[in-house]
Amino acid sequence: MPTTRLRPVATEAPRILSLRSVTVVVDEDLARLYGVTTGQLNQALKRNRRRFPKDFAFQLTVAECRILKSQSVISSGGHGGRRSRPWAFTEHGAIMAASLLNTPLAIQMSVFVVRAFVRLREWAAPHRALASKLDALEQRVSGHDDELDRILATLRRLIAPPAGPRRAIGFSSAPARPVARLGAAQRPPRP
Repeated sequence: MPTTRLRPVATEAPRILSLRSVTVVVDEDLARLYGVTTGQLNQALKRNRRRFPKDFAFQLTVAECRILKSQSVISSGGHGGRRSRPWAFTEHGAIMAASLLNTPLAIQMSVFVVRAFVRLREWAAPHRALASKLDALEQRVSGHDDELDRILATLRRLIAPPAGPRRAIGFSSAPARPVARLGAAQRPPRP
């Protein structure tokens, strides 16, 4: 009985991207991991479309393709590059694709992909907790901006010099004005 010889397992993890708030692997990378062409992977996907709901695999939009091309994640469309938009596979979609391809390498690599996704979740968990704490702090502090602006405005008014001439404090050395005295004829009668 001949033994099937497996190619060595890739030493680097697949490029796991975050698109639409979901972690995915692009079809090109998944096909390379499973030892098939991108066309074979996409053909298996199209033939078994019912096995890949939108939360398992989705096709990238034109805008997402432009972003990934600018980051050199996918090849450009010119000079023999891709002619169709790539597919993105979630963790569950990658496992489903491995079961469809059913090659020994695909089965072995599906375990590798699952472990990569698990490691990514473990790595991201503390960062997610930190992000939620920062969001909570931002929500708590965001109302303080207006209060601080009012306090600073009040302090600036108190510190600013008065606009008009200052009134002298204390006694003046200028001669006093004479006080008018009422004569007897001008006085009101006493009761």
